[in-house]
Amino acid sequence: MTANTDQLYISLISIHGLIRGQNLELGRDADTGGQTLYVLELAQALSRHPSVKYVDLITRRVIGPDVSSDYAEYFETLSDKLRIVRIDAGPEGYIYKEHLWDYLDVFADNVFNFYRTSNLLPDIIHSHYADAGYVGATLANQLGVPLIHTGHSLGRVKRRRLLASGLTPQQVEERYNMTRRIEAEEITLATAERVITSTSQEIEEQYELYDHYQPEQMRVIAPGTDLKQFKPPTGDELNTSLANKLTEKLQYPDKPIILALSRPDKRKNIVALIDAYGQSPQLQKLANLVIIAGNRDDIDDLEEGAREVFHELLVAIDRYNIYGRVTIPKHHQRDQVPFFYRIAAASGGVFVNPALTEPFGLTLIEAAASGLPIVATEDGGPRDIIGSCKNGFLIDPLQPETIIKSLLQLLENKESWRQCAANGIKGVREFYSWDAHAKHYISIVKPIAERSEILVRKSIRPRTGPYRDRAIVSDLDQNLIGDEKSLKRLIGILRDQRKTTEFVIATGRRFDSALRKMKMHKIPEPDILISSGGTEIYYAPSYSADISWAKHIDYHWSPHKVRELLAELPGLKLQPKSEQSRYKISYYINPDIAPDIDSISSLLHQNEQSVHLNFAFGQFLDILPQRASKGLALRYVADRWQIPLERIFVAGGSGADEDMMRGNTLAAVVANRHNEELTRLVDVDRIYFSSKPFSEGIIEALEHYKFFDVNK
Repeated sequence: MTANTDQLYISLISIHGLIRGQNLELGRDADTGGQTLYVLELAQALSRHPSVKYVDLITRRVIGPDVSSDYAEYFETLSDKLRIVRIDAGPEGYIYKEHLWDYLDVFADNVFNFYRTSNLLPDIIHSHYADAGYVGATLANQLGVPLIHTGHSLGRVKRRRLLASGLTPQQVEERYNMTRRIEAEEITLATAERVITSTSQEIEEQYELYDHYQPEQMRVIAPGTDLKQFKPPTGDELNTSLANKLTEKLQYPDKPIILALSRPDKRKNIVALIDAYGQSPQLQKLANLVIIAGNRDDIDDLEEGAREVFHELLVAIDRYNIYGRVTIPKHHQRDQVPFFYRIAAASGGVFVNPALTEPFGLTLIEAAASGLPIVATEDGGPRDIIGSCKNGFLIDPLQPETIIKSLLQLLENKESWRQCAANGIKGVREFYSWDAHAKHYISIVKPIAERSEILVRKSIRPRTGPYRDRAIVSDLDQNLIGDEKSLKRLIGILRDQRKTTEFVIATGRRFDSALRKMKMHKIPEPDILISSGGTEIYYAPSYSADISWAKHIDYHWSPHKVRELLAELPGLKLQPKSEQSRYKISYYINPDIAPDIDSISSLLHQNEQSVHLNFAFGQFLDILPQRASKGLALRYVADRWQIPLERIFVAGGSGADEDMMRGNTLAAVVANRHNEELTRLVDVDRIYFSSKPFSEGIIEALEHYKFFDVNK
């Protein structure tokens, strides 16, 4: 029998991690983190809703000397409507999620027996993560009970991040059972009536990668926020020892605080906030800047990415000479974060998130609940948050002047500040509290339980393997960009082929410059971005940097020596700092008076400099490490992503693209004003010279090769 659908019986399934009603062991390991807290708080919120009769949170029973005896109890009653149910599966001890796959069928059978012996079937089964999705799909099909699913993270996206971290495809498969996970996610999507996500961007950029993606299946409900923890200031915050410690390095500690809080990650774009502050005397006059960026004892001991971020921050502070107005505390504790928000709010300050992309923006909701107006990136979740709460302004994270303008609107206009602060407190309660989450959730699942809403599934064409089997690669300037009409058409083609084809941009531009150009021309985030002439590789979503590639190309790289050797050559002039990067030295070159490229290369090699030279568009010369180029970066990516070069199409338009185009790739030279740099490729096999320029030339070549032929 099932429960009365006037009041729902909901089963939440979250198999891995250690879950109990009190004192969650958050951070114990990678499996005991945000998901366990999310699921517990969701269960508690649903149990408070009047339309819910019972909530069971079903997880795995764990017995062992290294874990609390709490996890061995079959049942843990949290209220008259909520309990945790622990089910046996596999060995008694704690098992990481990557090793649970062989025991999931046993878990599903035991949950089935639990329902049968209790003589009560749930109205809704809601699975969390891929392992529970597999179990939930099995039970839903056995029992005829609708399945709701929340992914939390997805295998296809996780694989990108793992490859970026330096693992090989084989290591990813061996350690993470990635093929089984992705198969489980496909089964779950094929079964679930609704999929709950945190943002619309998650749907568009992540779930769309799956064969069984059905847009009508997806619903966005933002996670709830703990309003007991994140709340407005009481008025005493500025007189606390924590406030004094936070501002002790500031020359005028009583000024309002512009607060930023994030990991020291390049994607968080913190340096843009310092640039904005440093470029605005008015901001410096009105407020201090406080940046909470993780914990550190010695910057040199941090991992490479964090070390590079701190280097950029310190250089920017020194460039603008804003000592005494900016502080970056070395240490903080997790439980101090709510107080940081309240201290900043009590000071009349503003919270800023300048990230390049922000999938959700939990810190923005926490700040809003604390009475702190917000200024945040227009890319991702902040659009929804500010759109709902009306408590701040969106900025272009690549344009510091937009950060300046938004901050001044709040700091100079006290009425605007008060209105945004009040709107944020009210908006979080209305849209982002757990009770608001539960209310929205019930409105979605109740028609499913009552069978008054049924998902009509569209037919799909599954891919032939678990991953994409081909790629399209193009430069930005003079290739993709140049004709907006044909670019729009090409973007449509790429979107239609997204399940089978990786989209790669390979450019000589720096990472931030490339993003700015892509944004200007509305080019969607590529799956892979090769920037700075092949010295940097980033993966979607959120542009995870490939750390292994950076280590690989660092071999014998001496940029200071290169600059010294070329300093006196005629016809060479260093480009601005904005075009330089760690592994790329960029010059303007005047071919009429400068030595030829071969002579410059000989000079550097005679002085034992292992370098690679790129000459492009008749006026740009890049000096790169010997192991770096667009072609070498592309071949590295092809190997790691296991895409044969014969299934990679490369569109080039200048000399810097040549080594991408030679060899086994399918290539095309688009008809632009610099394609004479590639005329030596006319007689090379597998290189097509398009008659049309820009994106139209790319489309012409794709049609010539019949690139999307599934039997190719």
